[in-house]
Amino acid sequence: MTNLLTFLRPGAVVAALPVAGKKPLFQALGSLAEEIYGIDERKVVERLTERERLGSTGFGGGIAIPHGKIDGLNEVVGLFAQLAQPIDFAAVDDMPVDLVFMLLSPIDAGADHLKALAQVSRALRDKAFVAKLRGAASDDALTALLTPSDARDAA
Repeated sequence: MTNLLTFLRPGAVVAALPVAGKKPLFQALGSLAEEIYGIDERKVVERLTERERLGSTGFGGGIAIPHGKIDGLNEVVGLFAQLAQPIDFAAVDDMPVDLVFMLLSPIDAGADHLKALAQVSRALRDKAFVAKLRGAASDDALTALLTPSDARDAA
């Protein structure tokens, strides 16, 4: 299993995030990104909104990977949120979204950005893994799931 925690700092995994739509979700993600990574909240909301205008980042199965490039970042960073209630995301399959993995990359991170997106989307296509994420009841339970078993065993 891929280590998705590569992109996540402590506190960047949230269970039962209460948001009522895409705009409040992006504001919540922006606020968390500012709190955890020190990235300007407005910049995050702008980038995610701009990217979403190009087409929904909801890739089906109730999952979205909103992403964008932000000036001043040195590495690809992320936030994972399990939503309290599914929200409309205009996803490719029209299913509401309840699992969100946001990725933010440095402006010049062409290949790294694409690799990170591929890594996250590959992991989130695993139906058994996704079912476990949906069943997790806390930030800690989600974090444990996002940590590969070999890394957990070493801890």
